[in-house]
Amino acid sequence: MRRPVTWLDVFTSIPLTGNQLAVVHDADGLGDATMQAYARETRLSETTFVQTPTLDGADYRNRIWSMPGEMPFAGHPSLGTAVAVALARGEKAARYVQQTHAGLQPVEVEVDGDAARASMLQEPATFGPEGNPEQVMAAAGLAASDAHPDLAPQLVSTGAPHLMAPVRDLGALGRADPSPAGLRAVVDPLSVLYLFTADPDAGTARARGYFLDPDHLIEDPATGSAAGPLLAYLRERAGTEELVIEQGVEMGRPSRLECSWAQDRPRVAGDVVVVGDGHVTL
Repeated sequence: MRRPVTWLDVFTSIPLTGNQLAVVHDADGLGDATMQAYARETRLSETTFVQTPTLDGADYRNRIWSMPGEMPFAGHPSLGTAVAVALARGEKAARYVQQTHAGLQPVEVEVDGDAARASMLQEPATFGPEGNPEQVMAAAGLAASDAHPDLAPQLVSTGAPHLMAPVRDLGALGRADPSPAGLRAVVDPLSVLYLFTADPDAGTARARGYFLDPDHLIEDPATGSAAGPLLAYLRERAGTEELVIEQGVEMGRPSRLECSWAQDRPRVAGDVVVVGDGHVTL
């Protein structure tokens, strides 16, 4: 059957920058194999499918698929999907609760024509083990001396675990050149290696995110599900309460992710712009 689909760029107000997303509406009845196949068809980092919720308190269910498989939670698909739902419902301002495999997340949306802004509370942060700086830098194609001298790599999750990997400076960040084999050694297939350099006192950071699809290593232009963990990481170590992250600059898709601490968890916000809409037969 024909189902509406919305294409958006997330964490940007400028079309053809930020992080791309395809949202398939009215997706009840679609099987996992079909959703996986369409995610591979789009070849985007994530494609989402809006379904009727199965949990009390949710306004819709957000099924988030990457090319390797379904994800429990992701940042830019959450914000972009909320905007697509608001546009489909003709709502200029809304507060939704989305259902993902990670739980229920409140998302707030404001729409102005084809442009919008969205923010969401992520799950409370959980901190995993610290990593070996030399091994993590090697996975990123960097030298051991490129590691931050005082901050250690660490797995952090606010719905999905990602590896926070601090580097010494912007020069090191620009030289990053991970290999698929190196990435497999330090992160799981659906996790992101999140390289960053930050000024915790100023509340600013520059980041690059990498993950694996079935065949290739992919650089992500904006990783909302890693932005929340980065704020949690810096808050734990330096007391940072607000953070603006630039990402995607090196790959020509600049993105801006805005993070703040609220209700014992991170809130992640950004602009969203529609670049196309139509139908898909699934």
